[in-house]
Amino acid sequence: MEADRSIMRETTRDFVKYYNPKLHGEVRLDTNTNVLGSNPAAAEYLRTHTWDLNGYPDTYSGELRNALGELYGLDPSNIIAGNGSDEMLDVIFKTFMNWGDDAAVPFPSYSLYDYFVKSNGGSAKMVDLTDDFQLDVDALVRTKAKITIVPSPNNPTGNCFRARDLEDLVSRFDGIVVIDEAYAEYAGDGYIGKVEEFDNLIVCRTFSKAYAMAALRVGYMASNPKLSEMMMCVKIPYSLNAVSEGAAVAAVRDRDFIRRSVDLVTEQRPKLADGLRKLGFEPFPSDSNFILARSPIDHKVLVDGLRERGVLIRDFGAKRRTENCVRPTVGTPELNALLLDKAAEVIDGCR
Repeated sequence: MEADRSIMRETTRDFVKYYNPKLHGEVRLDTNTNVLGSNPAAAEYLRTHTWDLNGYPDTYSGELRNALGELYGLDPSNIIAGNGSDEMLDVIFKTFMNWGDDAAVPFPSYSLYDYFVKSNGGSAKMVDLTDDFQLDVDALVRTKAKITIVPSPNNPTGNCFRARDLEDLVSRFDGIVVIDEAYAEYAGDGYIGKVEEFDNLIVCRTFSKAYAMAALRVGYMASNPKLSEMMMCVKIPYSLNAVSEGAAVAAVRDRDFIRRSVDLVTEQRPKLADGLRKLGFEPFPSDSNFILARSPIDHKVLVDGLRERGVLIRDFGAKRRTENCVRPTVGTPELNALLLDKAAEVIDGCR
C-alpha cells in the first residue's frame, strides 16, 4: 500500500497542521491567554494536593459539573465537562452529524470549526458575516444545515454578535445551534444560563482563556438534559483527568481572579486600540481580550519583524475578509507598551 493521502478519510485529505510556531523565548501575544499568568487557585491546588495515579478519574467529572451548575444556576445534568472545549465541539459533531450532513459556519470565525465538521464526515457551509462582522441570520437559516456554530465573542474579529440576532437564530434554525462562548467572561453573561429555554441550544466554554488554565485542557458545555444525555453517551469516558478537574473546581470558586482579569482587559483594551491607531493601524471593535486590526504595512513584514524583536502576534492577513489584518492579545500596560514600541520600530523601518 502506498502511504499517500488517498488512504485518509476523504473529508480530511486537505487538512494541514494547526498553528505551531517554533519558540525561542518570545513574548506570546498570539494565543489570547490570560496575561496575568497562571490561575492562582488552580496553582495552589496543584501545589498542595496529591493523587492516586493508579485510579481512574471520575467517569463524567461530577465534582466539576456540580461546581459549574452552582455557578450558573443549572442542574449538573445540563453540563458536560471534558478535555478542553475542543473535545466538546468534537463530541457535538460526533453525536449529531451523519456522513454528508451540512454544518453552517459563519465566516470569518474560528478556523477549527471546519476541522471538526470535516473530521466527522460533514460538509461546512461558510456563510459570510455582514460588513460589520455581524450574523446574517437569514443566510444561516437558508442553509438548512443540521448544525450551526457561532462564536460570541467571535474569533478572530473580537466582537459579540447582537443578542437579538442570536435569539432569532436559535428560534428559527431547524437544527442544533452551538454558541461558542470561549471569551464570554470578557463580554458579559452570555447564553449559558439560558439553555433550558431552548430545545436546540448548546453553549460551550473553556478554562483556557480568562481562567488562565490552558495547559490543563479543561472545557465544558451546557444544554437541556435531553441533548446532554445524548452527548454524554458519545463522549469518551474519563477524558478529563483528575488533576485538571480538581484544579478547575478550585478555579471556579475563586471569582476574584476572574474579576481582576476582566477588569484588566476592560481598562487596557481601549488604550491598546488607541496606541495601534496612532501607529496607523485600523482596529476593529472588540468585546474580548484581543483586537483584530488592519496593519499599516504588509502584515507578514509586521509579524516577522515583531518575531525578530521577541514578540508574537497572530497573522490573519492572507485570509479573505481579514486582508492585511493581525490579532494581538490585550496585555498588561507593560506588555502593550512593549508591543507598540516594537511595532513602531518595524513600521519605521519600512518608511
